[in-house]
Amino acid sequence: MVPIRPILSALLRNRTGAVLVAIQIAIALAILVNAVYIVKQRADKIGRPTGADTNNILVVSSSGFTRDYDTVGAIRDDLAYIRGVRGVIAATAINSVPLSSAGSSRTLANHPSGSFTDGENGQYFEIDEQGIDALGLHIIAGRNFRAEEIQPPIDKTSTARFESKIVVTKAMADALYPGQNAVGKPVYDQLRHPATIIGIVDRMQAAWPDYTHIGSVYFLPRLPFSYYDSMFYIVRAQPGQRDAVARTMEEHLSASNPNRIIDWIRPLQSFKERSYSTDKNTEYFLVSVTAILVAISMLGIFGLATFNVSTRTKQIGTRRAVGARRGDIVRYFMVENAMITSAGIAVGCALALGVGYYLSLQYKLPRLDLYYLVGGIPVLWTIGQLAVLQPARKASSVSPSVATRTV
Repeated sequence: MVPIRPILSALLRNRTGAVLVAIQIAIALAILVNAVYIVKQRADKIGRPTGADTNNILVVSSSGFTRDYDTVGAIRDDLAYIRGVRGVIAATAINSVPLSSAGSSRTLANHPSGSFTDGENGQYFEIDEQGIDALGLHIIAGRNFRAEEIQPPIDKTSTARFESKIVVTKAMADALYPGQNAVGKPVYDQLRHPATIIGIVDRMQAAWPDYTHIGSVYFLPRLPFSYYDSMFYIVRAQPGQRDAVARTMEEHLSASNPNRIIDWIRPLQSFKERSYSTDKNTEYFLVSVTAILVAISMLGIFGLATFNVSTRTKQIGTRRAVGARRGDIVRYFMVENAMITSAGIAVGCALALGVGYYLSLQYKLPRLDLYYLVGGIPVLWTIGQLAVLQPARKASSVSPSVATRTV
């Protein structure tokens, strides 16, 4: 049996160090739990399915720079070549790069009149009949576009033109027609132009990581238009062939049309990584800060225990002289540290909940999940006990003869 009252009495007499360590533990717990929770949210956000075959897709950017540049002709010739390259599954011209934090959105509704506040805002992509396959999407209802349905690009005088047929994601279909099969149903843009949903894809993530309607995307069957004669192509390669396809395409496309240049050819994955770079950096920062803070807490516990051992050498020797075993000495310091750690954890629980509540209000983050708090308590308590183990073992090695040296 370890005498609790003498240990508590000793702590109260020398409470400054113990209070500082307890405060340190409380702060460490509050930061540890909330940081881990935020890191988990960021990891889930970065790892959520995009719907696209991200790892096997290339993005090609080209720009015309002469008066003789023919956008439609360039698209036709480029796609004819790209689709014939060995290792290419499908390719399409597209109006913006998916997952790049850039693009255009428009609100659609399921009725032609009235307020559009109950409509669904979604990002749109202009693609041709190979666009769905080029992105690696999966049609789960209805059908894909046909070649004869692909419309020419819009021009400067008809930038608001809608198309008569569209393909939407399941998330957008459910928002427009909850609990219904949306295939064959009408939708209307903000100018009351109608279109019919002919197909639904399982999933496609919009370009903006923090977009409220992240899963709401729809596709228009037309060639993309650019004011500045710039063009993007999405090229999906067979697994393992992406880099080889990129080298082959770059060599040919760079020399195939004297009226344009190939700006770059990049993996789609690089755009996703750039869009989520802030979230990734937040993860690294929080993990680093939390690790440093936990390490400082361990050093604080270790330092206090070492100080206590050095100032109680005669007391330890006396206890050894009257029959205390080495295990008794180790147990004494472990219990003493457990009391300090437990006090810090009790305060830390309240602090963690308070910090979590503040973050949820200030930064619109989800409230702290109590599972993280429950999980953080034994982790920090164990770390605290491990930090005191070596000083406690050192204390147990004090010889009983030390008690008589200063008599």
